[in-house]
Amino acid sequence: MFENCTIKYKKSPDTGEVNSISVLYPENESGGRLHLSVPLDSNNRHYQEIQEWVAEGNTIEEAD
Repeated sequence: MFENCTIKYKKSPDTGEVNSISVLYPENESGGRLHLSVPLDSNNRHYQEIQEWVAEGNTIEEAD
């Protein structure tokens, strides 16, 4: 699901605290890119999928 994606924590511009995870998919055939902003919410299905991905040994990049 996350093959060749960039997955990185994101900080709130207001507080500077990490509040979401950015998932940037590679370019598709038409040159577009899908971007998801996933909240740190265990009820969110995308967040759950990312946690499964991490459990498989992958790492989320630190926020800037």
